[in-house]
Amino acid sequence: MISGWLRKSGQGGILAIWVAGALVLWEAAAWYIADIAHVLAPASKLPYLHLVLQALIKHWSTIAEQGAITFGNSILGFLIGTAVGAALAIIMSLSRTIELTLSPYMIASQMVPIIGLAPILYGIIHDPAMSRVLMAGYVSFFPVAIHMLRGLQSIKPEQEELMRSYAASGWTTYTKLRLMASLPRLFAGLKLSAPLAITASIIVELMGAPNGIGVLMLSSLYYGSSQVYMFWSTILISVAIGLIWFLLVTLAERLLTPWQPEFRQQGGGEE
Repeated sequence: MISGWLRKSGQGGILAIWVAGALVLWEAAAWYIADIAHVLAPASKLPYLHLVLQALIKHWSTIAEQGAITFGNSILGFLIGTAVGAALAIIMSLSRTIELTLSPYMIASQMVPIIGLAPILYGIIHDPAMSRVLMAGYVSFFPVAIHMLRGLQSIKPEQEELMRSYAASGWTTYTKLRLMASLPRLFAGLKLSAPLAITASIIVELMGAPNGIGVLMLSSLYYGSSQVYMFWSTILISVAIGLIWFLLVTLAERLLTPWQPEFRQQGGGEE
């Protein structure tokens, strides 16, 4: 227990040092741009972090409200995309022919840039909430499908032979062996999809949605230097939303796949 606590404390200390270093580097870079290089409109290039935080606190209620809208739409789209991606992975794992048929279409779908697809989708649907959900689902399904499929196909012949030696049915083998083996790969895809879902929702908001963190970002850019700290506040909130969603997926992974080596207790047990 003691060694485990020390190990976790050490990891937390490293993270704290990294964050503190990044904050100091930001302030130093802003100071150089504004006071040493004398760049024109330095705040628009890289403002002082403490001034951005002041603006964030000042406008917190508005930023939090709009951020919650973006977060909610992205979560719904992420869940839909995850369900679609998992279903496609299972279907393709059952038939090599289906996999070869669907794979080119899935890959081709990802060749369309989000920045180009978002205004088209928004123009067709004319529903900002649904557009955000669909775009978040669109960018989410592919990493989930590809990673989960590879997990389903990662079973070794000797593992299947062991299941047959226990007289396990095909359904039991699939659910107890293949699906369980696919979970680590599935979560790898989910951790890629989670931040992408946030980005997709914000891009739709930039296309003319009535609310969301992307709308604040766009309006701050419109007013220029007078709203530069507000703009950077929306950037920080966007990063925070993506990080929170990533951490939630990581927490779910830890709870649902505790057998993975990185989640096992190291050091030979309690001391």
